[in-house]
Amino acid sequence: MKLSSISFLSKLLILQYLSFQCLSTQDFHFFTFILQWPGSYCDSKLGCCYPKTGKPAADFTIYGLRPSFNINGTSPTNCDIQSVFNKSKISDLIEDLEINWPSLRCPRLNNIRIWSHEWMKHGTCSESKLSQHDYFQTALKLKKKLNLLQMLRDAGFEPNDQFYDIGNPLSIIEDATGLLPGMECNRDSAGNDQVLKVYMCVDISGSNFIQCPSLVDNCGAKVQFPKF
Repeated sequence: MKLSSISFLSKLLILQYLSFQCLSTQDFHFFTFILQWPGSYCDSKLGCCYPKTGKPAADFTIYGLRPSFNINGTSPTNCDIQSVFNKSKISDLIEDLEINWPSLRCPRLNNIRIWSHEWMKHGTCSESKLSQHDYFQTALKLKKKLNLLQMLRDAGFEPNDQFYDIGNPLSIIEDATGLLPGMECNRDSAGNDQVLKVYMCVDISGSNFIQCPSLVDNCGAKVQFPKF
């Protein structure tokens, strides 16, 4: 390869890097709120490990609240390494977080480590709108407001190991909220698609659900909603 070609590629890579760095410091456009079904997570090849507080309730758990850009829903990360996670700032929320935002990863992790990771990687990028306390409180309020499992159950979509058309849960959520969600599936050992994560978008105030500019969708025509 000629030196001129190498020089051009190097400049292009530098420009792309600088563009991303510039983008990552700009204010975000919306939040992506992600809920996870523990029955599917635990039925994946990796399995799951319950937190020290025990097996979580059979309900969707919070997976993340991520500041996002309109460009394909990409998210800035690690925006302020000086803004360290401080457990004392969310002391009044810990009981609710233990229930609604537990870690299921293996090997078993203390929930504090998960919350710290989420704050440092994603929460610090929302500091222009939400303090550390507000960030976690907002996630809890959004989960309660959506009440996703009850919404699905009321429409007959039950976590009973049965298979459903993928349009079933999507249309239930759209009918209830007026917004089409994103949905991510995992595959169990038998190769079945299972409802794993539901993606909803939220305005920058963290208060109102809005339509996502782009949607996650990797599920097949039939999906299983496993027991937990």
